[in-house]
Amino acid sequence: MNDKLINFMPCIFCKIINGEIPSYKVYEDENTLAFLDINPVNPGHTLVVPKKHFSNIEEADEQTLCQVIKIVKKVGAGLKNNLAAPGYNAQVNNDPSAGQIVPHLHFHVIPRLENDCLSLWPQKKYKKNQAEEVLNKIKIK
Repeated sequence: MNDKLINFMPCIFCKIINGEIPSYKVYEDENTLAFLDINPVNPGHTLVVPKKHFSNIEEADEQTLCQVIKIVKKVGAGLKNNLAAPGYNAQVNNDPSAGQIVPHLHFHVIPRLENDCLSLWPQKKYKKNQAEEVLNKIKIK
């Protein structure tokens, strides 16, 4: 699909927020909505979104990010307490190159179960002097 057309397509999460598409709401307040992912990694996989449309983390203001992460924490606690999940992953795929499919900021809260056969991404080692080079490029001053 042409990337220019994607920007003109209606956001599916905005449609869910506006009630145009049904969802299984886990939590809702005036600024945030949490609902079950329709393609869950594990049962209880929940998406937490700000009601105001932001494409990614950098577009969102700090107040919105704080509101959203507070709900991520509540949802995670609910998964642990009510689904007996011993842990959960809270993640955001920020931009298409990171796996973001819907261009509306959202956090995945995924309950993890013993022996669920999910693994994290592979880890690598820095090459000689590479850590210092990367640090010099990204260090916040």
